[in-house]
Amino acid sequence: MKICRFEKYEKDFYGVLDGDDISVIAGQPYEQISLTGEHVKLGDVRLLAPTVPKNIVAVGLNYRKHAEEIGMPLVEEPLIFSKFVSSIINPFEKIVKPDVCKQLDYEAELAIVIGKKCSKVKKEDAKSYILGFTCMNDVTARDLQDMTKQWARCKGFDTFSPFGPWIETEADGDNLHLQAVLNGRVVQDDTTADFIFDTAALVEYISGFMTLYPGDIITTGTPGGIGPMKSGDEIKVVIEGIGELVNYVK
Repeated sequence: MKICRFEKYEKDFYGVLDGDDISVIAGQPYEQISLTGEHVKLGDVRLLAPTVPKNIVAVGLNYRKHAEEIGMPLVEEPLIFSKFVSSIINPFEKIVKPDVCKQLDYEAELAIVIGKKCSKVKKEDAKSYILGFTCMNDVTARDLQDMTKQWARCKGFDTFSPFGPWIETEADGDNLHLQAVLNGRVVQDDTTADFIFDTAALVEYISGFMTLYPGDIITTGTPGGIGPMKSGDEIKVVIEGIGELVNYVK
């Protein structure tokens, strides 16, 4: 099932997407989905980021081949940082390159969407707390990261967290083909089967020190092939079974 969030009549709604038909959800899509009986067409609405998270928790160096290609040892526990909710933009919106940034990089990632409040969840129970998965671009001001060695600023600028276009509830997050496509050219190409820490392990680890809420995002790290974007570029994050997150750069 694909769950989207959209704007129509200057109001936000959630819906269940089937082809180009959206069945409108009454309220929010957590715990239990209730439909209003109203339908709208995908082409008649503006897609929004599919959740309104309280937290965006990000994971670094979570692909074996990526760690190997940059000469880093495999980490013994997840490398965790956070991104600010003020950095969220919607599908098809523009990523803005800050004046202070000399190199703006894409990072295609699979994002876990939390479906219910969880704290200190065991790995074997983690999947019951996952609503589904979506596409994320962990946009990074690479030169600022290299300069300061801290990640909050270089990954936290406004517009640096595009995600969407919707949530797929039936995907196997630990075995999905993932690509970044820059101006029609594939620049990242890997599978989440190369994760060092799978999705259940990440939910267990992160919920062990913080409470996660419905709609929160855990973005699971990027494979090799990260690189720069410039003004006018189109960048897509394409994940098997989910869809395409498309944004532009200015």
